[in-house]
Amino acid sequence: MARLLASTPVVGELGQLFANAGHELYLVGGPVRDALLGVLQHDLDFTTSARPDDIEKLLRGWTKAVWDIGKDFGTIGAKKKSQGGEWQIEITTFRADIYRSDSRKPEVNFGDNIADDLIRRDFTVNAMAYDVAKNRFVDPYGGLADLASCVLRTPFTAERSFSDDPLRMMRAARFASQLQFTVAPDVQQAMTEMADRIEIISAERIRDELCKLLLTDHPRPGLNLLVNTGLADRVLPELSQLRQTQDEHKRHKDVYQHSLIVLDQAIELEKARGHQPDLVLRVASLLHDIGKPATRVFEEDGTVSFHHHDIVGAKLARKRLKALRFSSDDTKAICQLIEQHLRFHGYGEGQWSDSAVRRYVRDAGDQLERLHILTRSDCTTRNQRKAARLRAAYDDLEKRIAVLAEQEELDSMRPDLDGEQIMQILGLKPSREVGEAYKYLLNLRIDEGPLGEAQATQRLLQWWQQRSTQTAN
Repeated sequence: MARLLASTPVVGELGQLFANAGHELYLVGGPVRDALLGVLQHDLDFTTSARPDDIEKLLRGWTKAVWDIGKDFGTIGAKKKSQGGEWQIEITTFRADIYRSDSRKPEVNFGDNIADDLIRRDFTVNAMAYDVAKNRFVDPYGGLADLASCVLRTPFTAERSFSDDPLRMMRAARFASQLQFTVAPDVQQAMTEMADRIEIISAERIRDELCKLLLTDHPRPGLNLLVNTGLADRVLPELSQLRQTQDEHKRHKDVYQHSLIVLDQAIELEKARGHQPDLVLRVASLLHDIGKPATRVFEEDGTVSFHHHDIVGAKLARKRLKALRFSSDDTKAICQLIEQHLRFHGYGEGQWSDSAVRRYVRDAGDQLERLHILTRSDCTTRNQRKAARLRAAYDDLEKRIAVLAEQEELDSMRPDLDGEQIMQILGLKPSREVGEAYKYLLNLRIDEGPLGEAQATQRLLQWWQQRSTQTAN
């Protein structure tokens, strides 16, 4: 670690700057943990004995890019170009925060030494520090041993730590996935016993931690931890309820485990198809079957059905995502994917007409690639022959989409006549009738492909005459 940090001049410069002013400065948290693992990101977190005004004054003499992240919380931000690129820096005065039992926000108290600051941190692997000026490693709570053992423990007792900041329970789930660490038994027990404490945390902070968890390479351990401790019952109850769909006779697959497999497979396909981690896709994959508990029916022949679980699931997801303060754009996209995730299963053995393929593309819109990945990932059958048949069918559908897209520009599918032409041909002003005519021509375009302006005009006039006759009668 020392060699890695020594090769990063920006760290040494800051250490000397603060030491000359009579202040202690420590690199802390994730950057220390990552440096011990042989990696140093360009986001660096420091803690110091200096108060916020002093931090800001020192930084402004060192770089022009300085801003107040939260002076009341003791944090000043800066940006500096140096060897190795551009560095994002946050420096915070020693802290000794605490949450009151009925508060969503910490009561900020500044501390006066590094040991007290570190004990207030979430986990021992994040409670290590590097004294920049003295080139000294500080580890009062055994973080290095826990890092070597791949264990998540808290510096305080877990109960005290989670009482001070209940969001740490969500972070435990996130780090279980991000670091692939095991959560210590006492930590998991405290999460279970104190799960209801998470309810004092704002929806936005819970959402952010959940999103960070889902964007890890392996979200499954963290999601299992949320469900097994009861935290999911408070923050994402629809996920926990998926376990209730498994009946004692096992007449259908475990929907909870199926959903985790779909998420795993979506992540694999996401990478294979050259995409960056995609939050919308991953949330849709995890929640695509949340309508099943509400729609489960045991049929007379002994089978189980979940009719319309796609529609019900989209409604449930919309309500939950709104409660978690997801953006309207992400919510709309996720719910669209959930609502459309069964559409492909009507494709059968490639029996869709070209117009049906066009409608599939049109209805998916800008979510088509995500729908491709979700639909493919939704195949979790152990029957290899059936799985191969489904893959081949979707391969065929994608090929047909590609051919039609090349021939007909499906991505920008529009009628052969635009609104201005419709008004001119029919002698109309902007009105509801123009919208009806446009919709008629769009459906005609989907069903029959490009018609050309002349034929589209003829068909439009025929439709208008029939409509006028029906209206008169």
